[in-house]
Amino acid sequence: MGERKGVNKYYPPDFNPEKHGSLNRYHKSHPLRERARKLSQGILIIRFEMPYNIWCDGCKNHIGMGVRYNAEKKKVGNYYTTPIYRFRMKCHLCVNYIEMQTDPANCDYVIVSGAQRKEERWDMADNEQVLTTEHEKKQKLETDAMFRLEHGEADRSTLKKALPTLSHIQEAQSAWKDDFALNSMLRKRFRVSGLQPRVRTTGGQGAPGVANIGGSSPHPTTS
Repeated sequence: MGERKGVNKYYPPDFNPEKHGSLNRYHKSHPLRERARKLSQGILIIRFEMPYNIWCDGCKNHIGMGVRYNAEKKKVGNYYTTPIYRFRMKCHLCVNYIEMQTDPANCDYVIVSGAQRKEERWDMADNEQVLTTEHEKKQKLETDAMFRLEHGEADRSTLKKALPTLSHIQEAQSAWKDDFALNSMLRKRFRVSGLQPRVRTTGGQGAPGVANIGGSSPHPTTS
């Protein structure tokens, strides 16, 4: 309905383009219609999609990732020059309201109130993965020579501990590097020995039979 009204081609007789400018101004309505009913408070109604699985604090039910709500979007601050937006929506299973906001520092969403996140995140530190350098730490590496020296020693120590594991992984990968040659060798072995892989199957009628992969049928037909 909103789109149909937005492209309405009917111009009333008393419409003056110099005075009104547009049909929206003539009808004293906003182009976004009902979505802009709280725009004077800095709130815009949007369609919000749940970014991850959560548990509602009101009804204790699970809300899956991808469930959509009509949410009130409002700017609550800035991270450097990136705006931080807060979204307020009502749970579709109870009367509880859920508030979430963007987290530009970590490229994520955080729950402000009304729900709890279902923890399914991968922790890089617990799994001994390489962590991205934080902004404050990066600035300190560029300005503090002593901190840069200590950081380099710690990196070299971590590399020394990981060398045996890395060597083992490289050896395991080198054994399967040429998969075409391994496949050719296996096929040649089957041809020379005359062996063919077979799968035991149970027939629909009678005793179990043998299904021959790539060969003739084990149950010859009679004419």
